[in-house]
Amino acid sequence: MKNKSLGKNAFLNGLRSVLNIIFPIITFPYVSRILSVGELGKYNWSNSYVSYFLLIAGLGIATYAVREGVKLRNDREKISNFVSQVFSINLISTVVSYILLFLSIIIFPKVQSYAICIYIFSIQIIFTTLGTEWIYSIFEEYTYITVRSIFFKMLSIMLLFMFVRNQGDYLNYAGITVFSAVGSNILNYLHAKKFCTIRFTFKVDWKKHLKPILVIFASSIAITIYLSLDTTLLGLINNNFVVGIYSVSTKIYDVVKQLIAAVLIVTIPRFALLWGRHRYREYRKLLLQISNFFALISIPAAVGVYMLAPQIVILLSSEKYISAVSSLRLLCPAIIFFIFSWIFTSCVLIPAKRENKVLIITVISAVVNLALNLLLMPSLKENAAAITTSLSEAISMILGIYYSRDVIKGLYKGIFWKDIFLYAVGSLAIVIICYVGKMLFDSTLIIILFDVILSIIEYALILLGMKNKFALDVLERIFIRLK
Repeated sequence: MKNKSLGKNAFLNGLRSVLNIIFPIITFPYVSRILSVGELGKYNWSNSYVSYFLLIAGLGIATYAVREGVKLRNDREKISNFVSQVFSINLISTVVSYILLFLSIIIFPKVQSYAICIYIFSIQIIFTTLGTEWIYSIFEEYTYITVRSIFFKMLSIMLLFMFVRNQGDYLNYAGITVFSAVGSNILNYLHAKKFCTIRFTFKVDWKKHLKPILVIFASSIAITIYLSLDTTLLGLINNNFVVGIYSVSTKIYDVVKQLIAAVLIVTIPRFALLWGRHRYREYRKLLLQISNFFALISIPAAVGVYMLAPQIVILLSSEKYISAVSSLRLLCPAIIFFIFSWIFTSCVLIPAKRENKVLIITVISAVVNLALNLLLMPSLKENAAAITTSLSEAISMILGIYYSRDVIKGLYKGIFWKDIFLYAVGSLAIVIICYVGKMLFDSTLIIILFDVILSIIEYALILLGMKNKFALDVLERIFIRLK
């Protein structure tokens, strides 16, 4: 199989992620003005609760399947056998997940008040399993799922404006959200047969598959704990209003994080392929390029969101959510920590089959997150959740570097750190521009447009003026395209 262009894949997956982000950007300002803060809190709490059962159904299979499947993708018989075994494990874990979900609703009175919304969100579980999106990552096929996303996102936006029109329509909002996320996954399942044959089988090599899957699953549990537990605990310790406020912060934080991460996702199969074929020189070169690129975009992104937090909150929600500004700003460092934590876990440790190290990292981060949340949430509320998220991501990044030290030894030299300093200087200029924009204008939208456009121009000019390699490469490619 011919290797796909990483640039094209990054663009397509970036476009798909932008579509996933545009949906809440368009819908969230509309919904937050129609629904009450409490209803939005109930919606987000139910979504957060179902995420644990999505995790159980997923069982770490996607990460394992991409890592191992990419080595077999040139042989249809072998990849079909592998995919069928993994898919069968996934179906079994999905049934277990639904059983546990229904039992939890029966057993816990607190959960019963959210039951209808939880049932709606739980539709995602079976459709995510049938969607087998990991097959498309194995074959680096992003064109189909990008086109599919465009259609279903547009249809979902039309449904939203038709069926979410009054307070109390949060269940309709939940249903449309599920439809936009997994509505096309039946098509995914049918279309995947172009690449391999998928069938349920009892002939599963449990000894081969189960141990690495469970190790990755254990890591996924820990990751989910420190990514989703904050919302769950806020609902249990405080109330739906606090959850509603924090949901604004996390929505904006997730938008920025997903935009940046969209490019990284498409590189994971390539890292697994290079490591699996012992092409270590190419692997290290790609790792350095990816690290530099994400430093280039994540540092100014974090600074920009911090400076524009009040304007972003007002634009995407309303004045009644203005208290979300403080928690959003506390989440900004997590943008940088998250990206580099992901690089070292997904691009270094997972391809190198060090799932046990990833498990250690995520367990430590999750324990710190849980302990600090329990300690701080009663007094600091949503700000406690933001602080613990940033600290957990920082710990995860530091431990990722530690456990990857033999692989990255001698990789990040003087030029890399010189570039990091340059990105920090460019980001300081963004701070100045944001202060100027606030002094010159009163309109929220004009402030955002002025600050973003001028900051991009200023940042690009600084990089070009200092002859940054990435900036010069992009400029050269633009000239080539124009010619």
